Order: sequence, then structure tokens, then C-alpha cells
Amino acid sequence: MTDSATPGAVPYFDVSAPEFSITSDAVRQARESSWYARTGYGLAVLRHAETEALLKHPLLRQGSVAWPAHHGITEGPLADWWASWILHQEGAEHRRLRRLMNPAFSARLTATLTPRFRSLATELTDAFAPSGRCEFVADFAEPYAARVIAVLLGLPESQWPVIARESAVLGLALGVTIRQDLDRIEGALAVLSAYAEELIADRRRRARDDFVSRLVHGCGDRLSGAELRDGLVLLIFGGFDTTRNQLGLALQCFVRHPGQWRLLAERPELGARAVEEVMRVNPTVRWVTREALEDFTFQGVDIPAGTTLQLWSESAGTDPRVYGAYSFDITAERAPHFGFGGGVHHCLGHFVARGDMAEALPVLARRLRDPRFADGAVWLPDSGNTGPVRLPLTFTPGP
Repeated sequence: MTDSATPGAVPYFDVSAPEFSITSDAVRQARESSWYARTGYGLAVLRHAETEALLKHPLLRQGSVAWPAHHGITEGPLADWWASWILHQEGAEHRRLRRLMNPAFSARLTATLTPRFRSLATELTDAFAPSGRCEFVADFAEPYAARVIAVLLGLPESQWPVIARESAVLGLALGVTIRQDLDRIEGALAVLSAYAEELIADRRRRARDDFVSRLVHGCGDRLSGAELRDGLVLLIFGGFDTTRNQLGLALQCFVRHPGQWRLLAERPELGARAVEEVMRVNPTVRWVTREALEDFTFQGVDIPAGTTLQLWSESAGTDPRVYGAYSFDITAERAPHFGFGGGVHHCLGHFVARGDMAEALPVLARRLRDPRFADGAVWLPDSGNTGPVRLPLTFTPGP
């Protein structure tokens, strides 16, 4: 690829390096000098306007379909499952799957579940709040995210440890260590695939008023058994992994902005706005990937067919050209963020993700006053998908 600037002026980032951070000063400085940077995978898009335009560009397709291949994984269970994702389909096939699955992800369904989300957040918080300390991932984010999936699918909530354990391992497929973790990832995929097949068979025998029954009976034969199974595995994994990570990233934001945490405790109706602000500045999905279908030129840059573009959602979400100087304000009206992607591949489950976090965060804000990080936090790399592995907190118990 070529550009009209001096060749050495385009920044380069080794995003697979353990020390790389998408929130680093180096990335911020690069965003000021150029709308894009080079990486070992292709181009990284750093600014909001270019991200917004490229998410809808007709000569780009969903690009994360090539992620395993970037690491030499071109066949086997993970490669096959990865290729099956609705996210990785295009054109008529994508429209068919989206049309069939959309009703099961409706805002109406989410609205019926929000009281359960609130009571679940309260139950989990009650178990540790009086002590003034917790390990936030193990005590709240992980069981909450897994039990939300159980509620959504109509599963016994007691099965949440299986969902959590296998989904956490499968989530390693989104990271830069995918190759070295392949055996563990494919083992988790086998467990969740068997779990999904058993669930589908049960709902074929006995329909219930739940998400899986809507998919199985509402779609009839229009979704094959493999499509149902692979779609459910994606839902179990994606819904758990992103919610668990995003809740931890939300706590990170609010520890840094204690006044906003106190405001959320006082005004729980700001829960939905808090979710949007967290996902703007600290999304678990650090970049959205696209791939060039043919040669084209954008903003003076020649982009050959097959080029991977990483649209850095966090960098775009904090772009001062759109949002001004950095601030974190859960009352502010903001331009749209890209934490749920965009264009035709906008996240199918965004209503559920928004709804469960909007109920959890005000409960936490009321019960966990003045939270502070304790020693021992462990984080995933700050690239691809990120979030805490362990997040010890201390706090003043609230009422």
C-alpha cells in the first residue's frame, strides 16, 4: 500500500507485542499526526470520522473472518466454527441469518428480562458487599455474565460455572495468543457445541417461552441444525465474554472518576447512559476488523484488495476532533461510539448487552462506595479484546 505522505511519517505498531497498549500515549500521538497507522496485520484506523466512513464502505467486508488464518489456523474445529459466524457472512446469506435471528434478540424480549437482571445483580452484591472487599471478576462479573446467559437461554442458573469456564477459554481465540492456546480453545469449543446440541434437542421436544425455543421453532427448517448449534455457541461465548470484560472495564473507568460513580449511585436512571459512556472510552472490543474486497483509494491512501483494516473503536471513541478534550461524563450527549461495531454487522445482541449492564452498574454503585483497586490485578493484553482476569477491589459498603 502507498500513501501521499513521506513513507516514514506513517506510524507503525506491533499490536501482538506484550507491551503494546491501544490506550498508550504513542497511539494518541499517532492519531494526531495521521488518521491511520500500519500494523503487522494491515492498517489501523485511528480517528472517528474515518472509522465511521469505513464501517459502511461498500468495498469492505467483515474482516475478522481471517483472524485465525493470520495465525496459521486454516482448518480444524476452530476454523470451521469461526467461518460459520453470522458476523462473518456477507450479502444475501448475512441478510438471511440476520432476518431469522433478529426477533429472538428484540428490545421487547430484553425489557421482560431487566427485573431479573436487577435482582441477580443485587443477589450477587449482597454476598460480598458487607465485607468491604471482593475480587470483582470472580465475585461479580463472571457469575453475573454467565447467569444472564442462563436466564436468556432458559437454563438452570446453577449451570453458570460451565458457561463461564468454557467461554473464558474460548475467548482466548480473540486474542493475539490464539495459536499457542489452540488446543485449549478447541477443547472448550467441543464442550459448548455438545451443550448447544443437547439444548436444541430438548427444545425440539419441549418448547418453552425462552430464547432457544424462539430460534428452534420460530425459524423452523430455515436454520439448519449446524447453524443453530454454531449460533448458540457464539451467543453463549460472545454474551458471556464481552459482558464479563465490559463490567470490569466499567469499574476501571469509575475508579478513575469517583464523582461519576457517586452520581450513578444517586441517579440509577443514568445506568443506560453510563453503559454508553464506558463503551465509548473503554470498550472490550478494542478494534473492529474489515477486509478490502478490491483495490480502492481512501483519503489519499491506496488500499489493495485483501488488505486488513483494524478500526480502533477505543481510539475513535476518544477522538478529540469529535468529543473534545478527554472527559468521562455519564450525563453528556455524545456522538455515536463503535463499541458494538457498526454498519450491517452491528452487534446482534446489543439490546441484551446494554440492558444487563444498565441494571448492574447502578446496583454496584449504590453498594460499593469509593471503590479502589487492591494489589493483584491481572489484565488481558490491551489489544483485540481486553478486560481484567482478576480485579481485587476494596470499598466502603453502601446500604
